Amino acid sequence: MASPKPQLGDLIEIFRPPISHWAIYVGSGYVVHLVPTGGISGDGESGIKLAVADRAIVKKERLCDVVGKDLYRVNNKHDNKYKPLPPSKIVQQAEKLVGQVMSYSVTSQNCEHFVNELRYGVPRSDQVTDVLMTQGVTAGVIGEVGPAPAALSSCRSKREKQ
Repeated sequence: MASPKPQLGDLIEIFRPPISHWAIYVGSGYVVHLVPTGGISGDGESGIKLAVADRAIVKKERLCDVVGKDLYRVNNKHDNKYKPLPPSKIVQQAEKLVGQVMSYSVTSQNCEHFVNELRYGVPRSDQVTDVLMTQGVTAGVIGEVGPAPAALSSCRSKREKQ
């Protein structure tokens, strides 16, 4: 997946079906990211592990170690909607959080919320919104359907086409 070289404060989207993992680039080949407790970088967190985690740790690691064999891209997708904070402030705040244990919720305090709050000051997760919208529309049209991973998977495919 072609992507420009990351710049300070860029959001990095790492494709790990059925969802994406998010990190923020802090320079010299390193990222800061939120990892649910028990998670190992580059291991492609399982949906079950993410769903049951309630704590996470902020880690600073080499981008190549976090990505592993997965695809990734720079994805500052909300730059047209929100004004990014200055890169130096993003990096400073991200590095200040390294090592901290934080509350984690797949629906309200996940890795995507974490990086968007660092870059824009707005904690948001489009993956969560997409899943809720997909499940709501699907449930309204054909009744209650399968588990969330199927919806996440279809959202991931839609995002890759963008």
